[in-house]
Amino acid sequence: MAAIMSLHELLKQADPHSLEAGHRVFSRGQTADCVHYLLQGRVGLGLYQGEQSPHRLSKVQAPGWVDLSAAVLEQPMSYDAVAETPLVVKQVPVQAFQTWLGQQTVATRDLIRDLALGQRQMAELSVSRLAMDAQARCAEWLLDHAQPIDRESMAVQFTQRKRQIAEQLGIAPETLSRVLRDLRERGFIRGRGRVLDVVDPTGLRHLVGA
Repeated sequence: MAAIMSLHELLKQADPHSLEAGHRVFSRGQTADCVHYLLQGRVGLGLYQGEQSPHRLSKVQAPGWVDLSAAVLEQPMSYDAVAETPLVVKQVPVQAFQTWLGQQTVATRDLIRDLALGQRQMAELSVSRLAMDAQARCAEWLLDHAQPIDRESMAVQFTQRKRQIAEQLGIAPETLSRVLRDLRERGFIRGRGRVLDVVDPTGLRHLVGA
């Protein structure tokens, strides 16, 4: 029986390439022809317009894979990827990656596909939020992060800086603060600082359109 190639051995077969900051690594909807492994640099993921994007969803910092889920699930890219710094990457052809995946045990393949599917669903949820207006995005984020504190009440605890939350939602930090203030004045939420009480979850769901 032939030995199963490791992922490290697969990477060794690919030559490193340098990409300039601002280079579009791939675009949303594009069919993957290779899988990118980041050796140096940082890639922004989101919905980009030109080289700038108000809709940055997340980032990948070297070392790490940029786009495994699309190759694993054989689906188009769910977001854009743009180099935020100069990059050094290895590009593994999708066919070679899928050959490697086919050599793994059933349990390993199932685990990788489950992880890829979870990542894909999270990415598509983030992208769908960008189609909403700022108020609906914030309302949905509050509902997603609300935790029960007793039989009748829920609260949201901010574990990230508001700047990071605003970045995830594709809005400016000032817009997030303005929307939270508006939701507070309208009686949907209550409190300040790192904990907000969700007073009217039904009202928030109406804002989302649910």
